[in-house]
Amino acid sequence: MSSSSLKQVNHSWLNTLPLLVLPPLLWAGNFVVGRAVRNDIPPMTLSFGRWVIALLIILPFAWKLMQRDWRLYWQHRWLVMGTGIVGVASFNTLIYAGLHSTTTNNALLLNSCIPVLIVMIGCAFYRQKLQFMQLLGLSISLIGVLTIILHGDVSRLLQLAFNPGDVLVFTAMVCWAFYTLWVKAIPTSINRTGLMGAQIIIAILCLLPFCLWELSTGAQIVWRTESILALAYVGILPSVVAYLLYTFAVARVGPVRAGLSIHLMPVFGVLLSALFLNEAIHSYHLIGISAIAIGLLLSNRK
Repeated sequence: MSSSSLKQVNHSWLNTLPLLVLPPLLWAGNFVVGRAVRNDIPPMTLSFGRWVIALLIILPFAWKLMQRDWRLYWQHRWLVMGTGIVGVASFNTLIYAGLHSTTTNNALLLNSCIPVLIVMIGCAFYRQKLQFMQLLGLSISLIGVLTIILHGDVSRLLQLAFNPGDVLVFTAMVCWAFYTLWVKAIPTSINRTGLMGAQIIIAILCLLPFCLWELSTGAQIVWRTESILALAYVGILPSVVAYLLYTFAVARVGPVRAGLSIHLMPVFGVLLSALFLNEAIHSYHLIGISAIAIGLLLSNRK
């Protein structure tokens, strides 16, 4: 390879690297920020405020596309509504609620079980068939998930002593698995930017009564510089910027290579939570994530 060709390859790689690294970094930051402001902004309010900010940013770009595709939204209304409720409203709200009683590390490591849940739900509800290696991989990954949820203590399973935060976060991952399966069924003729705008509007309408109920029960927002910056962060960077960068990454390197970058989330999350929240990594974290990774490799073998 000539020096000019090598320079072109290096230049292309340097241009692509931020597209692959920044989305998981910003998404990991969402978990860290959600944990950091858990005593300042109630979870329903944080989720509602996040998507209001995101809608204000994306609406100028999505409005014309939404007007163009509204008949398609109505034609596929159950999928559009389902993805908006499950993937946008429920997923993030459950994470923010779970982060009140579990650590960022636990939440991020449980995030790695989403591919396992997608396969399990696809097999249970959509008649997808499992081969032996997939079944073995799923079993090993499930052991890893239970290791994290039980904090490495099997006696918790016998006593049904689960951390409620871990259960909420795990429920959020189930919601995202359903979202992934449902969004794949939405025709590609529907523009994804417009679809995202429609999904955010559905999520805001669903979250509004819960937000008002939360505030009426005595929950309060502590307005200070940190909470304002946190709300701005979750509304702009993981909700809009990371999504756009990830879309560009898929277009440039393909969905498989771009999808692999998501596995950087626990890495970034562990570093950020140690840096900003002083959270420690325990042996059950390492055992759990290793089992999940091995299970994923086995279940994805041809």
